[in-house]
Order: sequence, then structure tokens, then C-alpha cells
Amino acid sequence: MDGAGEGRVTSSKKWSVIYPVYINSRKTVAEGRRVAAGKACPDPTCAVIADCCSHLKIPCRIESDKAYPRDFLQLGRVRVQLKGDDGSPVNPEITTKKQLMLQAAELVPKHLGRTRKQEPATNSSSTAPSKPGKGRKKK
Repeated sequence: MDGAGEGRVTSSKKWSVIYPVYINSRKTVAEGRRVAAGKACPDPTCAVIADCCSHLKIPCRIESDKAYPRDFLQLGRVRVQLKGDDGSPVNPEITTKKQLMLQAAELVPKHLGRTRKQEPATNSSSTAPSKPGKGRKKK
């Protein structure tokens, strides 16, 4: 049983690594962005990238304790399995790391967690009374 567990760990160590910086539109190429700025998305997180990978049916694992080497304050990375043990692609539509990063960059802005965070902020400001207590007079 321990041998099987170790086998899975060593195989996931051979998976490709994607740091959120790779698809962050607020970073420069010198800071680590690997996708064109027009195709990148602002401030992606590991959890959202992992959700995108699972949506694309690509096995992934979040390593939240790992940091990006160029900016060690950016914690987290996602390991993805692009190819099976026999060398064939896990998802025939996505065969390279670059294709996966482009697909993830397209899906991240559409992620439910990102859209839900934006909606309450706009609704609460528009429905809130403009000046509460203005009609009351103090005695």
C-alpha cells in the first residue's frame, strides 16, 4: 500500500507546473507572465486555475505551500497531468502547457467565484440609501 502511494507521488512530481503568475495580466514578461497580455486575466488564484483544469478534464493538484521562485511571496502552484504514463495526452484537445494556459486564462474570468464577488459589490452600492437619516431631525 505504501508503494502505491509513493508511486502516485512520484508520478505527480513529473506533472507540469503552472504558477498563477504565468497567466496574470498585471505582470510583465520579466516578472513571469508567459501568455500575451491581451489573453491573460487579472490576478488568478490556484484554486480557480485548478477548477478550470477539472472543467477541462485534466487531472491536477494544488500545492499551496510552494512559492514562485521569482517572487517568493506568491504562494501556490498547480500541477497538471498533460500526458498519461504511455505518453498520450490526457485531453486530446489540450496537448501542450501553452494551450492549457491559454484555455485557463479564458476560463478564469468566467469562474463563478470571480463573478459572484463582483455582483454583490455593485448591487449593494446601488440599492443602499444615498443619505440615511437625512430626513430625521435631532431633538
